[in-house]
Amino acid sequence: MVAVGLTACAPSAWAQLTIQITHGVSAPIPIGLVPFGSDALLPVDVAGVINSDLDRSGRFVGLARSNMLQTPTTAAAVDFAQWRLVKTDYVVIGRVVANGKGMYRVEFELFNVVTAERLLGFALPATVKNLRLVAHQASDMIYEKILGVPGAFATQIAYVSVQGTPRSRRWRLVIADSDGEMPRTVLESKFPIMSPSWAPDGERLAYVSFEGEASAVYVQTLLTGARDRVSARAGINGAPAFSPDGKRLALALSQSDGNVDVFVLDLAARTTLRVTDDPAIDTEPSWAPDGRSLYFTSDRSGRPQIYKINLSAGAQAQRVTFEGNYNARPRVSPDGTLLAVVTLDQGVYRIASVEAATGRSRVLSTGRLDEAPSFAPNGQTILYSARGAGHGVLETAAIDGSVTSRISALDADVREPAWSPRVATR
Repeated sequence: MVAVGLTACAPSAWAQLTIQITHGVSAPIPIGLVPFGSDALLPVDVAGVINSDLDRSGRFVGLARSNMLQTPTTAAAVDFAQWRLVKTDYVVIGRVVANGKGMYRVEFELFNVVTAERLLGFALPATVKNLRLVAHQASDMIYEKILGVPGAFATQIAYVSVQGTPRSRRWRLVIADSDGEMPRTVLESKFPIMSPSWAPDGERLAYVSFEGEASAVYVQTLLTGARDRVSARAGINGAPAFSPDGKRLALALSQSDGNVDVFVLDLAARTTLRVTDDPAIDTEPSWAPDGRSLYFTSDRSGRPQIYKINLSAGAQAQRVTFEGNYNARPRVSPDGTLLAVVTLDQGVYRIASVEAATGRSRVLSTGRLDEAPSFAPNGQTILYSARGAGHGVLETAAIDGSVTSRISALDADVREPAWSPRVATR
């Protein structure tokens, strides 16, 4: 009997993630998030969530509530002179109006303190269930208005959490909000779980499970928990990656001789297209945004390097990385201009960004065993796994190296992260 537990995104009572900024920009933008007014007892401190989001980005520093000289909830009550006294560049005020039966309207306004200009004003509908999500959406709007770059707070992350000793180890596939809150266990097993990959609609995850002590690739619908075993060949079934249209999976599959190549699986027809055919190991495929080509890892040059191949008939793979003698696990930025890779740097494994057009690379992380990079949907941050205090943690790094943070769980190893698209299931 296979020991696998399924839930439809059930709340997880353990492995709560905590986030710590380990390096921020030298001059973060000061902002004041005034506690939102409300005529009802709220389950979520909306202004507090927004403040935490912006703080966590490393590009803002929120004014402590104890240092606020006033706490206005309407535009007419904002005294810009008082906000200038506490050296705040921006101020956000708001209200949460209860409409009855668990429904709310979240109203917020963003002001430039220096110019006294109102930059944003929105009213967003919310429920008890998604009030925290709406707060993240407000964070995204504020972040984009000030910095000119879309935020990625109203998204999710998937990761694998491992707990217990080797003989009683439990593996869990978990999804959580981007701030580590609201973790939900998607799958629990005594067998290893690896390589989660989000569908572009945010409603499904593909992953590798070793149930029955053999690898197989599954696609799971998050809302219902329904699973579909889509690849279970003899040998290796690994490294699934959804195509941009969500209709195909790129996979690493082994042949009868044990050699591993890259294939593309049509999920509807269940047919496979062989993409590479080389005596070397070709693995870890990642789609280009146009869905017409794949990046992958191959040791055909003697050491692992990144290659790109077009999916048209007769196409030949082209080497992309030339700096360093080890580059692997490519992930492509949403705009296709950058790759995130695992690189060997000064004898240890770190995360680097690589320009897709030129192959120029930049090391972003500082650990000794960093792996499994994944881009945020705005392309500004890379999420990856690392080792900290003897166990697995997750870390993030901005693509310009300016901000880093650590995401850890006190009671478990966390690894194999994947950042969701913007439309992740709630």
